[in-house]
Amino acid sequence: MRRLALLFVLGLAVVAALVPVVHGQESPPPGPTETTGSTEPVPPDEPPEVPPLLIPDGVTVGSVSVGGLTAEQARPLVEEAFSQPPEIVHGKIRWLVDPERLGAKARIDAALAQALVAAPGAAVELVVTVRGQAVRDYVAATLAQRVDREARDARLRLVKLRPQITEARPGVRLERNPTVAAIVRALRANERGPVRVATSALKPKVTTASIGPVVVIRRESKRLFLYRGEKLWRTFRIATGQASYPTPLGRFTIVTKQRNPWWYPPASDWAEGLEPVPPGPGNPLGTRWMGLSAPLVGIHGTPDAASIGYSASHGCIRMLVPEAEWLFERVRIGTTVFIVRA
Repeated sequence: MRRLALLFVLGLAVVAALVPVVHGQESPPPGPTETTGSTEPVPPDEPPEVPPLLIPDGVTVGSVSVGGLTAEQARPLVEEAFSQPPEIVHGKIRWLVDPERLGAKARIDAALAQALVAAPGAAVELVVTVRGQAVRDYVAATLAQRVDREARDARLRLVKLRPQITEARPGVRLERNPTVAAIVRALRANERGPVRVATSALKPKVTTASIGPVVVIRRESKRLFLYRGEKLWRTFRIATGQASYPTPLGRFTIVTKQRNPWWYPPASDWAEGLEPVPPGPGNPLGTRWMGLSAPLVGIHGTPDAASIGYSASHGCIRMLVPEAEWLFERVRIGTTVFIVRA
């Protein structure tokens, strides 16, 4: 019995040791830490941070390297590259134009989304849409105004009794449709040029070669000068119109050429009652007739060689028959003939 009582007392002592007493009261169970008289809950553990999603190494978007960047970091780089103006070139002239003015829009967000899931080193296309009407308006309003140039014909005039020719100049025309297509193609491919405009040459209608020979007749001097362009070729003695039928002054062209012509009396008082004369030795026109744009006036041979050097005709320009034949072979319909008072 004594042994049991001793064990009971020891058990109570152990229990008393396990339950602390403060000022005669039991200690409250463990709880929140008291701080300045208030009780605050202990925050739970925070979840781990998720690393930002990066574009795989070596990936490009529209030739811009964006590997290792986030989409937010890559966007301004792609936007800046796209906003660079394409260069449009014609000869030494160049234009730089804002892509937005040409109606170009880039789908940058879609390209970056594709870049995030692309394989390392992939080249992601930057899709660009272009409003064709904006490009056509720019080509017509800006490029054509600078490029188009009319062809300039060679011009012939008489200066100090000699022919002077202003050289012809070819023109240029901007080919609208091919140029629009080239600009649209460059924008869609995200290329910045140079884009060369398409043109075609415009040929002048009148050139130095097409002007050909030039005849200058000095009425009072009774001389005919034949020029090859601006260079004197040959000089002839001639007869011109009488005082009552003067050879007209001005600029004319040869409008008809006839070999062995008939002579027909003109509707004029001096020819009243005369009959037509067939070709032959007695024909008043000789063997060659070069009619001018002046009515009833021409250059021709004459069987009356003694009249050369005088005012003897009814307005025409007479030449010796062999010389008229020589001249006939060197002029053509359309040849310019200046008749001056000198």
